[in-house]
Amino acid sequence: MAVTKKISPITRINGFWNIEITVDNGKIIDAKSSGIYFRGLELILIGRDPRDAAYLTQRICGICSSVHALAASLALEDALDIEVPPNGILMRNLTFGADLLQNHIRHFYLLGIADWVEGPDFPPFVPRYRRDFRLSKKDNERIFKHYMEHFEYARKCHEMVTLVGGKVPHQHGIVPGGHTVRPTMDMIYKFSSMLHEVSEFISNKLIPDMETIAETYSDYYKLGVGVKNLMAFGNFQIPKMRDKWVVPFGIVRRGKIEPVDLTKIKEYVTFSWYRDKEPTHPDRGSTVPEADKNAAYSWCKAPRYEDEPVEVGPLAHMWMMGEYRHGISTMDRLMARYLELKIVAELMKGWLEELNPDLPVYQPYEIPGGEHIGVGLTGAMRGALGHWVRVENKRISHYQIITPSAWNCSPRDGTGTYGPIEQALIGTPVEDIHQPIEVGRIARAFDPCLACAVHMVNPQGEIKQFVI
Repeated sequence: MAVTKKISPITRINGFWNIEITVDNGKIIDAKSSGIYFRGLELILIGRDPRDAAYLTQRICGICSSVHALAASLALEDALDIEVPPNGILMRNLTFGADLLQNHIRHFYLLGIADWVEGPDFPPFVPRYRRDFRLSKKDNERIFKHYMEHFEYARKCHEMVTLVGGKVPHQHGIVPGGHTVRPTMDMIYKFSSMLHEVSEFISNKLIPDMETIAETYSDYYKLGVGVKNLMAFGNFQIPKMRDKWVVPFGIVRRGKIEPVDLTKIKEYVTFSWYRDKEPTHPDRGSTVPEADKNAAYSWCKAPRYEDEPVEVGPLAHMWMMGEYRHGISTMDRLMARYLELKIVAELMKGWLEELNPDLPVYQPYEIPGGEHIGVGLTGAMRGALGHWVRVENKRISHYQIITPSAWNCSPRDGTGTYGPIEQALIGTPVEDIHQPIEVGRIARAFDPCLACAVHMVNPQGEIKQFVI
């Protein structure tokens, strides 16, 4: 007999999220990914000075704020044809790069490790599921020791962001036109020293820990496959080459890499708590909430590429770079994320060497009258991020954002096609419906950030309290 279970909220992610699964004969036959907050930031931006977007959109999320500043800046630069000096691009890459390092380190240990490593029997490691932990006692203790150490290195990454961006979260470095902080030799030496320490931790502890987990839980190379479509937007701009990126744009469909065609992106709201409309491109999209809409089950919209769901994230980044093409699964997502971590740390060393304290980091500009349309695309910690802006008479008249977690965590669309995480869950064996550890492992491998995707709570069902 089929049994339906709602896991609400999913813990150890950024933001608030429900997953509802239906299990029959020991396998998931249906899944619903539900973002339970409404994000109205697009509405807040209407009528604002377009330069505000780089600051305000960072408030979408405190864990990956710098990349929203980058996407907002790129959008305005596209609209006004502003060319950022090479030094400014390097400073942006270092700011965002340090933020990416803290995210990936934090994801592995703070958010993800409890899916694979059995923690001690005291809070906050209890209550927890108590099945299918396979590591030897020695490996378990070693990785948990590194868990306790990782806080120092994640903090150090945030110190690096602060050094080049002024504060964290919601840094003040990345702005339209370039960067606000000019490099000094003192700053470069301090940043380099902290980067060296973080890189050593990644290479000597995090990567070996990940390899141990991958070897022990090798069946997860076959679980959580999902849609098999991967998309990446350009990530880490190459100085002096305006349209060149370290991670190239691309989409994998039916096993082949294609160029990204932005005109093929549309958002459905059939099963989302928004006023019904035809699937719409974000340059014409709207954000009109309808909280009592029948059949809807998420505050996430359902973005699609040529009416197909696509997965975004580090796996797509590494695929486009040719660095990792082993497969598409739960374990592949994890392996690609921590390969990206190591690669970005190495790239940052080169960007530091390229900095010239005597060169400008910012290109001054004026906002002209008339209408100007732009799009800012980049690869955030969780994948493809897009900001679409229209400026009329020096004010924002239209703004739409599609975050990586909107792609990955989306509900069904108007054709009834499930979102990427929903598809990744369907078909998964579940040994114990009361302890569905498999669901958390598959879902968290996407590093979901529902803070980015949605922003207003609608409490439903039975509420349980745990006193710690």
